[in-house]
Amino acid sequence: MKTRVLNRSTPIHAIVLTLNEEVHLARCLAGIAAHCASITVVDCGSTDRTTDIAREFGAAVISNPWVNYATQLNFAIDALAGRRGWLLRIDADEILDGTPADAIAAAGADIDGLLVQRRIVFMGRRIRHGGIEPSWQLRLWRNGRGRCEQRWMDEHVKVAGGVAKSSLVLTDDNLNSLTWWTDKHNGYASREAIDILNRRFGPLTAATPAPQTMSAQARARRFGKEQVYLRLPAGLRAIAYFLYRYVVRLGLLDGRAGLYFHLMQGLWYRTLVDAKVDEIARHAREKNVPLVDAIRDRTGIEIEHGEAIIEPVDSAQAVLRSTSRDHARVD
Repeated sequence: MKTRVLNRSTPIHAIVLTLNEEVHLARCLAGIAAHCASITVVDCGSTDRTTDIAREFGAAVISNPWVNYATQLNFAIDALAGRRGWLLRIDADEILDGTPADAIAAAGADIDGLLVQRRIVFMGRRIRHGGIEPSWQLRLWRNGRGRCEQRWMDEHVKVAGGVAKSSLVLTDDNLNSLTWWTDKHNGYASREAIDILNRRFGPLTAATPAPQTMSAQARARRFGKEQVYLRLPAGLRAIAYFLYRYVVRLGLLDGRAGLYFHLMQGLWYRTLVDAKVDEIARHAREKNVPLVDAIRDRTGIEIEHGEAIIEPVDSAQAVLRSTSRDHARVD
């Protein structure tokens, strides 16, 4: 049965990126359908009922091969270019609480983006401590005024004008198993390793020019990660980060579910990222292959812009030589 999507004087167009989300999608779309003039689902090859469910809710379904989240989101933004109103980015496993139209009405004319509180439920429990809350993300912005920065991980939408906080809440309540969760984070670790290698050794991927405004919290967290965390010794920094989250930021108050979450997301995941960075760099040196080839060999991810070669030398520091090729841009 098709759910009617309402039109509003200031239309809101929702973007949902999907891959095998039949367990979540109906819940997500039911929460946003009445608020949106249109819903666009960009799918990258679902084999379950995801696209059928999307069409049952009156959503437009577009297929596009997956490269990374930023590329997929910008593909959706381009598909909606020219539509009047605002864009709402929501993940299929998220639940919206609040009225976007009211948030937009309260925004000044100089505001191009609205920040939404994001909450995480893990193993049935809301994770409140360890620096997880409050978390403000730019998820609602004027169409034509925002774009996602091209990164392999920790990407943010940036807008041309100002940003402001809203009363909207998005709750990430994923219903999949821990096996699914660890598989997903294994993929995240590969993508984040590419970002670190890109930062350390030179441009492996092309950056997408984007407007410059994102939330103050996002800027602060990125500064802490790039200027503090990544300057600490690999491996040891993951332990320090876990202790900071679990002890200093009181993650221990999140109970047993919180212990698992902070251990897995704060220690295991961050250690895995460091291990992948070391594995890829070592493979490039030992096999004397371009870094992009080492990334493909160790992670299965194809990088389609430029190449970097790490040459073995006597010192502990590798010498990097970057060359360019006429590849298609990742974006």
